[in-house]
Amino acid sequence: MTTSDKPTATAETISVVSVIRSPSLLIASWFLSGLAPVAPGTAGSLAALPLVAVVLHMLPLFWTVSLVVLLFGLGVWSASEAGRRWGKVDHGAIVIDEVVGQLIAVAIPFYLLGDAILSLPEALLLGFVAFRLFDIVKVWPADYFDVHSKNGWGVMLDDVFAGIWAGIVVAILGLALY
Repeated sequence: MTTSDKPTATAETISVVSVIRSPSLLIASWFLSGLAPVAPGTAGSLAALPLVAVVLHMLPLFWTVSLVVLLFGLGVWSASEAGRRWGKVDHGAIVIDEVVGQLIAVAIPFYLLGDAILSLPEALLLGFVAFRLFDIVKVWPADYFDVHSKNGWGVMLDDVFAGIWAGIVVAILGLALY
């Protein structure tokens, strides 16, 4: 644990009420899903799936990429604010990074392969499993950002790269199974 990971004496207590009252905390916790008592990262990834399904079903690639960029920016801001308020840069309740990573992990194979090769439900399932694996394992460069960038950017970037790796693996798997 690095110094920036240690809780500070001024860390605010996390409560549902305090999160609901703060737009940055509400976004960082992805509408309270990060407050799950067990496996908040997995809860955040699961909570992202309805958004991912709707986005991929309704939006063309350009608008999906635009949404990823917007969510990434909101994530840097909200993760920075939540980390400061909760006294830990990458606090477990911060799951906006999982939302962005999950969207990337499913969007890559969905747009590359199309639904003739990989249906949306298949992409959601495989993308979820692959993203959780890569988010836990932290393959380069995700591990670099996880260790060396103790700020909102690092919180977001490690999951962006986990999402990219997961998306590539799911796309290859989709091609192999086709």
